[in-house]
Order: sequence, then structure tokens, then C-alpha cells
Amino acid sequence: MLVVGANGAGKTNLLESLHVGSQGFSPRTRSDAELITFGEQVGRVAIGGHQGQVGLEAEVTLRAREGKEARLNGVRLSAAEQLRAKVATLVFTPDRLAVVKGGPAARRAYFDRVLGRLQPSSAGLPAEYAAAVGQRNAALRRTAAGFSTLDAVAPWTMQVAELGARLVAARRDALDAIEHGFAEHAVALGLPDAGLRYDAEPPTEERLASVLTRDLERGTTGVGPHLDDVRVVAGGRDLRSFGSQGEQRSAVLALLLAEAAVIAARLRSPPLLLLDDVLSELDDTRRATLVERLPVDGQVVITTTSEVMLPVEASQVVRVTPGLAEAA
Repeated sequence: MLVVGANGAGKTNLLESLHVGSQGFSPRTRSDAELITFGEQVGRVAIGGHQGQVGLEAEVTLRAREGKEARLNGVRLSAAEQLRAKVATLVFTPDRLAVVKGGPAARRAYFDRVLGRLQPSSAGLPAEYAAAVGQRNAALRRTAAGFSTLDAVAPWTMQVAELGARLVAARRDALDAIEHGFAEHAVALGLPDAGLRYDAEPPTEERLASVLTRDLERGTTGVGPHLDDVRVVAGGRDLRSFGSQGEQRSAVLALLLAEAAVIAARLRSPPLLLLDDVLSELDDTRRATLVERLPVDGQVVITTTSEVMLPVEASQVVRVTPGLAEAA
């Protein structure tokens, strides 16, 4: 589906609505109040479709002063974010270039979301590990201030070591799952010898003990996957520091295509792809390559200001003007 409209017409809002309706949250903000029309107290997104041969109806209701509510096929969910365990949606927006050009925290967050989508049983692992690190940091600060002893740090050191080792292993498994596809798509998009580099060591109790004095001085845990980075490379270059914006964009698209293929294979159902303003900064060759590599058995929604940017005929065109989206 091609969504066409002038700048500011609401194309991105439409994609955001599809993300909220299928995932239970916005890819742009965690403040639900920002998603409700100015002057209103309630907002609602309802979507319908098919997952394989099974019909699917999802609905998310947002309230300015209350928690949001989500229903799937008429059944209320305990949390709106549970939708993402039922429906896979991947999104590209221009700010997703931060995955490559941003700092390590942006990449950790991105690849931990990949981990959660590819390994649902491990989806909560990053949050569990972060909580253990937070508790250890608090114990370190209390001990350094004289309000506690090292005995209070030890249990959290064990937790950080155990959960950290599991998180490092889970990240490696997720990266292994997408790296081949990433390299293949990246080459097609003009990035030779592309790869993902995750040089991480699990935070064993021995490693944590070796930096305990420093950790007490700083009040923070100085080793572990909360400090790791995943380098995105091509042609021997780290694209964060030595990649053009076009190369960084191609790398993010290659990551998305690789993840989409793995999700389709594992879940037996292709994800919904939402591609916002993806064509404007690609040359003609890369536009054609991208379109050729989009999944043919799933739904893809692309926004653009002009139909001529899409090198093939769209199966459906939706025109957006302020406050209105209608099939052409």
C-alpha cells in the first residue's frame, strides 16, 4: 500500500495509528496523552485484517487521565503491549537512523527489541537485568555511604552475573539469526562486507569482584551488557563514525528486512511493515532494490509525497489530506 500526501498532511500519523493499533504503543512517544487529538479526552484506534487464514480485530482506547485499554478479537487484554506478542509490526522512520548513527544505548535498545520479537520467552530479560543492576547500584551507594555492608551487595552481584550471562547469550542468538540476512540485503543496497559485531563478555562474579572497589567509588556497576555495543560495519568501517547518511539508511533497512524474514519463518506469518518516508533519500537503483526485496506475502505500507518515487505500481494507493485518508 502506498500512502501519498503533501508534507504535513498526516501520513506519519496514519502509520503511527497502525503501530498503536497493532502493538499497543507508539514508535514515537511513550506519552499516550500526545496521541489524543488536541482538546479531546479520548482517542481510539481500531484495525482489522487477517493473520494467515484467521481473522483479526484489534482495538486500543486511549484516555487522557487513565490507562489505555486494548482488545483483541473482542477480548480485553491485561496490558495493551500484549498485542505485540500476537501481531508482529516493524517500522522504519527517519529517526530510526539513530540505530546506526546514535550511541551504544540506542543500539542496545533496538537489538533488545529484536531479541524480544525473535525470542518471546526472553522478551523480559533486558528489563530483569536492568532491575538487578539498579538494585546492585543502590546497594553499592548505601555501602559506600556507610549505611550498609558488602553483604548487601553480594546477592545482587550474583543476580547481575546470572541475568547478564543470559542476556549476552540471548543477544548473540538474536544477532546470529539476522546477521546473514542483514549482510545479504546490505550488499544488494550497496554495502559490501556488511556485518554485526558484538564483542561482549558475560559479567561473571569474578569480573564483578575485580572492579568492586571502583564500583563502590562510582556507585555504579562497571561491567556487563548494560554497557555493551553492537557495531554495524561495512567494508571494514564502523558505519556510526565512517558511514554516510545514505549508507546508514541502507543499513537500517537491511536490518529491518532481515528481521522481517526471520519473523515470517518462525511465526509462519509475515510482519506488517510500516515504512515512513523511506524512498526520498534513496537513489533510483536502491529504490528498485528495496522494493524487489520487500516481502511478497505480507502487507507493506509506504508513505511518500509522490507516487513516481515508487518504481512499481502499488497494489493500493491511499491519498491523505489533513484529517482524511481515502483510497485513490
